[in-house]
Amino acid sequence: MRIGIVLARARSFEEWAVTVPQGATIDDALVAAGLTAEWRQGQGIDGLALHGVRAESDARLNDGDRIELLRPLVADPKDARRKRAAARKPDAP
Repeated sequence: MRIGIVLARARSFEEWAVTVPQGATIDDALVAAGLTAEWRQGQGIDGLALHGVRAESDARLNDGDRIELLRPLVADPKDARRKRAAARKPDAP
């Protein structure tokens, strides 16, 4: 099975493609990509997702799955949206 692994950064991303046998788990794919637990910890990875849905490292994979390496949020998305909306709002007379 072909599996994609993605790590998003502020202005860029890293991507790996691995081939794993049928029945492989997320952890198997990470090992195949050489992304050790120590490396992930050093990068600040604090979670995993499959196609945007939180997943555990023992989750089974299907051909074409995309694993996302998650980092902590640096800003609350709701607050960031409010700030962008306020910046676009025209000044009241």
